[in-house]
Amino acid sequence: MTRSLFLFHFLVLIFHVLFSFIPVLSLSSDGLALLALKSAVDQPSSAFSDWNDGDDTPCAWSGIVCANISGEEDPRVVGISLAGKSISGYLPSELGTLRFLRRLNLHDNAFSGVLPAQLSNATALHSLFLHRNNLSGPIPLSLCSLPRLQNLDLSENAFSGHIPDHLGNCKNLQRLIVAGNRFSGEIPAGVWPELQNLLQLDLSANELTGSIPDEIGTLVSLSGTLNLSFNHLSGKIPASLGKLPATVSFDFKNNNLSGEIPQTGSFSNQGPTAFLGNPNLCGFPLRKSCSGSDRDFSPGSDQNKPVHRSKGLSPGLIILISAADAAVVAFIGLVIVYIYWKKKDDENACSCIRRRKFGEEKGSACLCGGFPCVSGEKSDDDDDEDYEVEGAEGEGEGELVRIDKGLNFELDELLRASAYVLGKSGLGIVYKVVLGNGVPVAVRRLGEGGEQRYKEFAAEVMAIGKVKHPNVVRLRAYYWAHDEKLLISDFISNGNLTHALRG
Repeated sequence: MTRSLFLFHFLVLIFHVLFSFIPVLSLSSDGLALLALKSAVDQPSSAFSDWNDGDDTPCAWSGIVCANISGEEDPRVVGISLAGKSISGYLPSELGTLRFLRRLNLHDNAFSGVLPAQLSNATALHSLFLHRNNLSGPIPLSLCSLPRLQNLDLSENAFSGHIPDHLGNCKNLQRLIVAGNRFSGEIPAGVWPELQNLLQLDLSANELTGSIPDEIGTLVSLSGTLNLSFNHLSGKIPASLGKLPATVSFDFKNNNLSGEIPQTGSFSNQGPTAFLGNPNLCGFPLRKSCSGSDRDFSPGSDQNKPVHRSKGLSPGLIILISAADAAVVAFIGLVIVYIYWKKKDDENACSCIRRRKFGEEKGSACLCGGFPCVSGEKSDDDDDEDYEVEGAEGEGEGELVRIDKGLNFELDELLRASAYVLGKSGLGIVYKVVLGNGVPVAVRRLGEGGEQRYKEFAAEVMAIGKVKHPNVVRLRAYYWAHDEKLLISDFISNGNLTHALRG
């Protein structure tokens, strides 16, 4: 009797175990791999609240994307998106069993540990976004055995070691972003000729040393940003980088680079901010001349106050100019006295209510002492918009004059903003400058102020500023100094004039 009772309890236990595991066994293999990710999390997270082991398929789970695959009976997992969920834990090797996984998006979490080498078994993977986590260790050698890998973003983690040579096996790679890690050593030279599909390269904010390889200039498909800033790179900037497409933006700031900045090819499209923080660099677009004699205007550079150059005038010429200025001042004084007394004696003279502002049309005028004076009334031809010009009544030396009172920025903000060269012509250099509020403007540097008087320049500029036409770019402000003239206008990003006229 005791033996029969024991056998009965044993059979009940077996049935209980079997039936308790039936829901798990019904889950697909992709679902079991995802449950391994859920188990690798340190603390329970709401991101996995509907990940139930009793489901037949994980396709309804939060953050999971499935698709029908040819030859497969059931839908398969093709995407995992759990970004910004504050998940901490590690990445399990079971993720490599997701044979049809195309996109793994786990950025902005707190995953730690190493990147599992078994991830290379997920051969359909083309995008791996793991930025802003706490992952560490080297990049696995097997990662570039993924035949379809296009986007690799491991930035802002704690990866270390050298930039591996085997990245050259990632021949379909389009974006390589490993900024903000602890990679050290030199940038390998042999990797780049193999990456002919690369659009963006960001190795910034690491501990890289040595020189910039000439071979980076072979990245003919590069169209985004080449960012090598905030490292310890030294030596000259290779002239071969000038062969890169004109759409490439350089960022080499805060290194130990030296010598003259090359002036060929795509270098002519770079602004000064791309080269700041390299004390031994010189040449355009930096202010620092390689001869140490000249300095150029460069909006956005650290040394961005207008420079007043000495003209080296002879003493005799200085005396002659001073005498001429004194004669002009004396003549103007006599005219003012004459007008004052003439006006006082003329009872029928009109009253000059206010001085006409730059940019305003003349109103009804009368003669005050023989000279035209603008009355306080506006004419019918006056524009409805009243141009308030600060500093327009003075000499304007070194002042930023805003034609459009709706555009609010200061000179220091303009000169310290990021600037990129848009083009050059006989009229000067045009920069694209992004102000602190995110508004882009176009800044044309006309060069030295020369001997042209401020009021002549201001009158011409204010006349241009009143032009309002849908096909004419509005002038917003200007800057005048003895050795610098700047025109600030709207930035229009809809192509060039040739394209607009001829399609």
